[in-house]
Amino acid sequence: MALVADFVLERLAQWGVRRVYGYPGDGINGLVGAFDRAQGNPEFIQTRHEEMAAFMACGHAKFTGEAGCCVATSGPGAVHLLNGLYDAKLDHQPVVAVVGQQKRMCLGSHYQQEIALEQLFADVSEYCQMVVHPAQARHVIDRAFKTALTTRSVATVIIPEDVQEAPAQPSPPKAHGAVFSSVGWSRPRVLPDEGELRKAADILNRGSKVAMLVGQGAARAEAEIVETAELLGAGVAKALLGRQVLPDDLPFVTGPIGLLGSKASDNMMRGCDTLLMVGTSFPYAEWLPDEGQALGVEIDIDGRMIGIRYPMDAHLVGDAKETLKAQIPLLHRKEDRRWRQGIEKDVKEWNALLDKRAGQHFGGKINPQAVAQELSPRLPDRCVLTADSGSGTNWWARHLRLREGMLASLSGTLATMGPGTPYAIAARFAFPDRPVIAFIGDGAFQMNGMNEMITVKRYWDRLAGPAPFVFCVFNNQDLNQVTWEQRAMAGDPKFPGSQYIPDVPYAKYAELLGLKGVFCDQPKKVGAAWDEALASDRPVVLEFKVDQEIAPIPPHIMLEQGKKAAKAMVHDPERMGVVARGVRQKLLDFAVRLPGRNHAR
Repeated sequence: MALVADFVLERLAQWGVRRVYGYPGDGINGLVGAFDRAQGNPEFIQTRHEEMAAFMACGHAKFTGEAGCCVATSGPGAVHLLNGLYDAKLDHQPVVAVVGQQKRMCLGSHYQQEIALEQLFADVSEYCQMVVHPAQARHVIDRAFKTALTTRSVATVIIPEDVQEAPAQPSPPKAHGAVFSSVGWSRPRVLPDEGELRKAADILNRGSKVAMLVGQGAARAEAEIVETAELLGAGVAKALLGRQVLPDDLPFVTGPIGLLGSKASDNMMRGCDTLLMVGTSFPYAEWLPDEGQALGVEIDIDGRMIGIRYPMDAHLVGDAKETLKAQIPLLHRKEDRRWRQGIEKDVKEWNALLDKRAGQHFGGKINPQAVAQELSPRLPDRCVLTADSGSGTNWWARHLRLREGMLASLSGTLATMGPGTPYAIAARFAFPDRPVIAFIGDGAFQMNGMNEMITVKRYWDRLAGPAPFVFCVFNNQDLNQVTWEQRAMAGDPKFPGSQYIPDVPYAKYAELLGLKGVFCDQPKKVGAAWDEALASDRPVVLEFKVDQEIAPIPPHIMLEQGKKAAKAMVHDPERMGVVARGVRQKLLDFAVRLPGRNHAR
């Protein structure tokens, strides 16, 4: 006789779920037994920690467009899911979490591992429901997926142990209170009001210096974005979550924006008279035009997010691709191309500056910028790129030039440490024939990445292969991003008590597990180290011993941050090295161009 747990897994499979990431526990014993009986449809993927399971589900959603799925036991297992689920919520990814709970008859008795899970998951979930009757499982699972896909967020299904092990009721009795749901969902076609489209077109046609900013909501609209940019003579900056929307070899793509952005993006935003934002909620006002400087048009499928980052004059609530298709016939091609020509010149100069910065090495130490700069021309076709949160994210954002067909993501809005490794593992499961490369700081790798190398070992037969699978670790023995934030934002010197981390032989650890380890501590051998890693037929931990004193210099130094950084340097234990490196890096700006030009022509 089939149990509720068997029915739940069968329903997940009907919703297209092929892998469920999780960790076992007695609160999901019924589900664990059902996974065994399901014989891989869907497959249970055992992670080292439930947080990693939630990150993998989020990564799966980001790279495939499908709903990701994770499972955890009651009590502590459920608690562990939260960080990964918040990553999915804040980055608008559809994830369904299935969580165990103690038996119904003991709830409310302060029983072992009893937690009020509906309250715990209420904030992170768009839909959260406990299954208290076997016949309820069908519509709860169905509504969880419909909600996750429609709202692009998290849905949580809680199933007590005794319900998991009860006889299944796939079709409830036809009686008052019965619900008969179905598997299935389709993406809606959402178009804005026609009058608002005409209003937006008038604004864009009148503008002489149009800047575009795109995010992950612009995915699947590449052709329409390119055509729009060509008509308007605009440049296109990309929020971090929108990295894969457009390839970086287009001459008018200015790259990242913000603190870790490009000078080309910064110049464009500071000089534009019209701003078109597509599918992005980029939050940092200091890197957008000054209020009143530019007229604004925004396209977003979520009307709640329209006009909350910059004052907009036209609000186009709709799907990016469909809205741009409707907008393009209303646009006039700008004959004066001087604004576009200036943007393309800035892009060339910025790329030349990055190359020069990466080529500066100090005291025989590897400049971390060189790690990304050397990889960029070596990026394999169709590769999937992930990054963790840390100073390495700066080099991942600035120096890697994506080509058409590549995928890339990281924890954007939550900006949590830890997802770089599990994202990469989920990408490899989803696309076993595609190269996968993760950028990870040593802090994040110590936090949880090293443990997930055991997951790689566990699924060696599935994850190894001819396509490269590389975990690139930046070893600088410093929680480097926070160190720089202490200096520039708080005006405090580096505090070794919180920032120093032990030196760990990451490459040797990989070899201990049977993976390949590659270690590099010499600037002249960075390229060769990448060649060796990318040629491996097994998963690789590529460890670079890098200089911790290379500052992630922003596109322009804001006065208050400059004052605080100067104050911090007075007593900073690394002040001599930081100042020397910073001055030499900044001098390159003047060797390449005069900084801060606003295209006032």
